[in-house]
Amino acid sequence: MSTFKAKDGVNLYYKDWGKGQPVLFSHGWPLDADMWESQLNFLAERGYRAIAFDRRGFGRSEQPWEGYDYDTFADDIHALIEHLQLDDVTLVGFSMGGGDVSRYIGRYGTAKVKGLVLLGAVTPIFGKTDDHPEGVETAVFDGIKAGLRKDRAQFIKDFAAPFYGTNAGQTVSDGVMIQTLNIALLASLKGTLDCVTAFSETDFRADIARVDVPTLVIHGSNDQIVPFEATGKLVHEMIKGSELKVYENGPHGFAVTHQDQLNEDLLAFLQGNK
Repeated sequence: MSTFKAKDGVNLYYKDWGKGQPVLFSHGWPLDADMWESQLNFLAERGYRAIAFDRRGFGRSEQPWEGYDYDTFADDIHALIEHLQLDDVTLVGFSMGGGDVSRYIGRYGTAKVKGLVLLGAVTPIFGKTDDHPEGVETAVFDGIKAGLRKDRAQFIKDFAAPFYGTNAGQTVSDGVMIQTLNIALLASLKGTLDCVTAFSETDFRADIARVDVPTLVIHGSNDQIVPFEATGKLVHEMIKGSELKVYENGPHGFAVTHQDQLNEDLLAFLQGNK
């Protein structure tokens, strides 16, 4: 397997497909690099180097007991960029992965970054705070953690409905639902729980303020997991010159439900940012 070693010695898995301008994908919770299968293949077939890793604790990466915080996640991305000696890389982050790539820029700047894509991302801040009243209530995240502790398999199975919007008119195959559950159950329970704390409590506004590269923001208008008004709308307003695409009635998991549209939008952004 293709692996690299993080700063703290944890071994992390990655895929590296194709040749050309590099595009580095950071997955959402509670998935792994396999969520990007269509995007990786699509871009690699069109002359790009498509790279995706399994976050620590997920997929084929090691499962340490600690280290599930955004500073560490950013350091892991830095270690992968150094391992592969990447320059002019476009960073793509979905959901909690949008926090990873934003915190990477906050910690390491944009010297090696050509562009940024935030897909249904938890940026600039996800949870409700005094100065972010539109954020999601703490009780929601407490309920997620309680559900995971009680019966993780059933919780993830049920979570897939609002994730893909099948409770609101979207259609995905039984295969996708089975794959989603299989991927999620590969992960460490500790990592799965700790990541809920990380993405619900981390403030990325200072990281977003450092973004000075072309940026594409895509969000579903009917995202039941990461509400557009509290995240994507605000991060677009914060990043000067960013492009915003809102997928009409799109759910959180639009990488599946709007697969072809997303692939074409990613390709157009990459081609326009040569």
